Amino acid sequence: MIAAEVAIPVAVDRYLRHISIERGLSDNTLQAYRRDLAAYSEGLAARGILTPNAIGAPDVAAFVHELRTRSERPLSAASTARMLSSVRSWHRFLLDESMVEVDVAVDTKPPKQSMRLPKAISIEQMATVLAATDGDELQLMRDKALLELLYATGARVSEAVALNVDDLVDADIVRLFGKGGKQRIVPVGSFARVALDTYLVRARPSFSARGKQTPALFLGARGQRVSRQNAWLIIRAAAERAGLGLEISPHTFRHSFATHLLAGGADVRVVQELLGHSSVATTQIYTMVTADTLRDMYTTAHPRAR
Repeated sequence: MIAAEVAIPVAVDRYLRHISIERGLSDNTLQAYRRDLAAYSEGLAARGILTPNAIGAPDVAAFVHELRTRSERPLSAASTARMLSSVRSWHRFLLDESMVEVDVAVDTKPPKQSMRLPKAISIEQMATVLAATDGDELQLMRDKALLELLYATGARVSEAVALNVDDLVDADIVRLFGKGGKQRIVPVGSFARVALDTYLVRARPSFSARGKQTPALFLGARGQRVSRQNAWLIIRAAAERAGLGLEISPHTFRHSFATHLLAGGADVRVVQELLGHSSVATTQIYTMVTADTLRDMYTTAHPRAR
């Protein structure tokens, strides 16, 4: 039985409340869904479509086409696929809630994306970046602890800056909270342990005394939690001091962590767990990076490779 007809904005609001409560999504993810569906709703309204039952499969396809071909800021295949994912998820919700009789988006396929391999740097390059945070200044101690932790655990930068002191469960274990609040336990290597111990003993108390006694692990100069933007600036500054001439981001640490583990013989399922990937297919992208490296080394070194 079909529920009473509602306007598209009302159906969107119901869906957003549903995913906020049922799926425990982060604010950033929820806002992304909100933006995607707002753009979709505006496109439908421009076509004179005001209720969910008035939407047809051609309307969904037209939305995807518009995203890719519009004159101002056309979207890439990856961005279009992400927006389509939001739209398809909303249409599934409409069907599940009996607001419509048919899921008109189910057969709409996202545009094909080129395979983009993660950008990782070599072990030697990573060591150079980490060495760029050596020093006895309080901020350098903090920066070294942050960067060593990122490389030691493969944590997303949002996960690292969200850490509290109590999330250092043991001398060599850290508790990370990933997407959707999913928790995972990750070992911390000896270099990161030393950097964290130095920071906690010599630097953090000084930072903490300047603020409001927050439980945050990484603190700024005024005693506040280090933000994602601060972390980006810390990494950028270290990369500039290292003088490698490479663009290095927080994700460079995550990609390098995975690539170096796999190159060292780690099982892909273990790396999946450490990274917090819900699907092993995501982790397997890193095996392609390792295979490319092996192929290059073989081509260079083997006398009959070419």
